Amino acid sequence: MDSAAASTSTYDDVHPSATTPRALATEAVHAGRDDLARQGLHAPPIDLSTTYPSYDSRAEAARIDAFAATGAEPDGPPVYGRLGNPTVARFETALARLEGTESAVAFASGMAALSAVLLARAAMGLRHVVAVRPLYGCSDHLLTAGLLGSEVTWTDPAGIADALRPDTGLVLVESPANPTLAEVDLRAVAHACGSVPLLVDNTFATPVLQRPAEQGARLVLHSATKYLGGHGDVLAGVVACDEEFAGRLRQVRFATGGVLHPLAGYLLLRGLATLPVRVRAASANAAELARRLADDPRVARVHYPRIGGAMVAFEVHGDPHEVIAGVRLITPAVSLGSVDTLIQHPASISHRIVDADERRGAGVSDRLLRLSVGLEDVDDLWRDLRGALGAVAVEV
Repeated sequence: MDSAAASTSTYDDVHPSATTPRALATEAVHAGRDDLARQGLHAPPIDLSTTYPSYDSRAEAARIDAFAATGAEPDGPPVYGRLGNPTVARFETALARLEGTESAVAFASGMAALSAVLLARAAMGLRHVVAVRPLYGCSDHLLTAGLLGSEVTWTDPAGIADALRPDTGLVLVESPANPTLAEVDLRAVAHACGSVPLLVDNTFATPVLQRPAEQGARLVLHSATKYLGGHGDVLAGVVACDEEFAGRLRQVRFATGGVLHPLAGYLLLRGLATLPVRVRAASANAAELARRLADDPRVARVHYPRIGGAMVAFEVHGDPHEVIAGVRLITPAVSLGSVDTLIQHPASISHRIVDADERRGAGVSDRLLRLSVGLEDVDDLWRDLRGALGAVAVEV
């Protein structure tokens, strides 16, 4: 290139990655941070302000009116922490890029995110939900108890189309599901939904393993507490979706106050940078542990999804509580998706709130254990599991 040509080159000519599609690993590192270098920054700043000064109250009123009308993010400087925060917005931008959606809206927890979706649909008179079990226990309870005025019809994937009603506002599935790791054909489910929005809880898979929006889902839910944060030190939820739905969710978030703290937004953005590496490494460990568990005579059944991932569920012949009591390296605790390995008994903890018959009918047996596999050496993990399984008697 001669000097004349070089002098007329634009930023996008020299840096095609600014406009062309980028690989997931690249997006994980750079999405939400693309403007930093030109500002002379490397790490994203944390904006802890709750309010922002404005000397033009007429313009401020107009911006607030515009938000009230559409839920669109206000143009110009921020207004108030409940309308949005610059640090949180970086995380939302990054997650939307990873999931392949127009927008994302972050909340104080995964349950706050799901609640906002239900409230947004209920505000339109669409209170009926069609859902497929199993779901995370608290999601199941929120729907079954009708705590937000919703009514739920439980069905299997094949029955979704027949379960739809004129007032159906949402179809909800989780794949792989918590805790059995059951999978559904998302493209087929999306087709069965017709014009009703499909919400897929993608917490277990993450966008590293699947992007539900590419298969027809309008809404993608994450308990960001899990893999997106990845270190067991942040509580958050997020919904990736189109901008129209995002506007409604922002309005619900503003009205109900389920906002994400800026420090949590910063930690989540940092967590996304290593998400592909963490998920793939933990998934390799999980696949190997699933193989070894399947060969152990003390284990009755192993659940591991076709899509892969870092979650393993297994049923023992004897008392599962003895396994929980017997681990030493593995941590017996709720939650999942951290860099360390966690084990829990769903029937006693995460799904205890679900009716026992419904729980068992969804495949959550009383002898099922859920293992969230971390980044430790797989031989060390197996040594610990094997020792814990030693307390389990083999049925003859």
